[in-house]
Amino acid sequence: MTLANGTGTPPQAVGELRGDGPADGFWDFARPAGGPVAGLAEFRRWFTRQGRIHRYAVDRVPFSALSGWRFEAGSGDLVHESGGFFAISGLRVRTDFRRPREWTQPVIVQPEIGLLGILVKRFDGVPHLLMQSKMEPGNVNTLQLSPTVQATRSNYTGVHRGRRVPYVEYFMGPRRGTVLADSLQSEQGWWFLHKRNRNMVVETRDEVPLLDGFQWLTLPQLGELLTSDNLVNMDSRTVLSTLPCPEPAAELVESVADPYRRAALRSLSPRYGSVHALHEVLRRLTDARARHELVQRRVPLRDVLDEGPWRLTETGIARPDGRHFEVIGVDVRAERREVGRWSQPLVAPVGGLSGLFVKRIDGVLHLLLEARVEAGALNVCEYAPSVQCSPSHLGTGGRPALLDRLLSAPPERIRYDTALSEEGGRFHHAVTRNLIVETDDDFPLAEPEGHCWVTLHQAQALLRHSNYLNVQARTLVACLTLGLF
Repeated sequence: MTLANGTGTPPQAVGELRGDGPADGFWDFARPAGGPVAGLAEFRRWFTRQGRIHRYAVDRVPFSALSGWRFEAGSGDLVHESGGFFAISGLRVRTDFRRPREWTQPVIVQPEIGLLGILVKRFDGVPHLLMQSKMEPGNVNTLQLSPTVQATRSNYTGVHRGRRVPYVEYFMGPRRGTVLADSLQSEQGWWFLHKRNRNMVVETRDEVPLLDGFQWLTLPQLGELLTSDNLVNMDSRTVLSTLPCPEPAAELVESVADPYRRAALRSLSPRYGSVHALHEVLRRLTDARARHELVQRRVPLRDVLDEGPWRLTETGIARPDGRHFEVIGVDVRAERREVGRWSQPLVAPVGGLSGLFVKRIDGVLHLLLEARVEAGALNVCEYAPSVQCSPSHLGTGGRPALLDRLLSAPPERIRYDTALSEEGGRFHHAVTRNLIVETDDDFPLAEPEGHCWVTLHQAQALLRHSNYLNVQARTLVACLTLGLF
């Protein structure tokens, strides 16, 4: 087929949506693919030392042992005595996505907007990103690599009465640098109600003191680290996905020998065309939002428990069949956090799978995204990966149509396969298998219902704005893009 030229966006909207920005020089795609990245061995030694020299402990405890937390009289919601942080409440949902259904469930209610920020500074002309080794109580391996700042509003405004959040001054108030990316992005819609975080990347020329637990890394190094299981955390991945990527030079693109990498680099530029113009990609999402029903009503947690099948015990809120997730309590001791000891509830999911099909269409790599409805979504649906499910979805009537094709992909078609953790501040041992599979010639160009072929430059254009790509899709976009180094 012949691809459409350019973005197809009305002239007044082109610069606004296509992802142009001040990040030129960040992306050195001329670096040869493969091979060791200088400095990573030293980073891994540093990261291992961080886990050894700081003491952490996370113990599961009954709800009655959660200091500062209580089940609210009347509603039965699990709330903090300060009125801040978050609450475990109830949600009644009715939707016609895939099939008509209605249910109730526990849900995390956290109306405040958190801050996720990465600070950038050039050393000898090479951009470096300031990352931190951060303990989160729900992390499967305790320490993971986090953004420079990863804080709830309660954290950075001092509700916890703990230590000040390091480097927050670069992202709040009169900023001391150039803002490269700044947008509100959603979190997991199945477990949160309308939750969003501010995702920021700021470049500074200041002399930045390097505090304990922080390390400067380049984009190629982060691309390499994204291939390690449970190392780069969810908050880092979502911020990295929003960093604008300029068009690679045509002579560089055409000099690349590997056909897959060449197609991916072409996908970063509108000059190579796309199956759909950007306004059509937006129209399809708008159509899905208008066509699908999503009725959400927050209800007391007590109502969810009274109606079943969710049940409350001393140690958790769960379903007898073990599906979906459980709400548990933990007691935490963390030597290097703003507060040294606390307790809190966590949501413990049963596991997950996010799969992205990519296809070379007329030499340009396209991503197959789905307009997907989630229970707690702010605006009905967002673009999600081609396949997104948990073991709870694999029964009769809930099995995604493309799942078997994803899982049966031959090894030579798998471009990325890594287990990555969801946010450890709210989720306990929540690990998602992330797959990027390049389709073969037999994979149809015609999109399944609700799906859309999108290029990388179109995905990045959408990420300049809020609530177009869900957190699972943002993870895969970040892994694909940084994997091009």
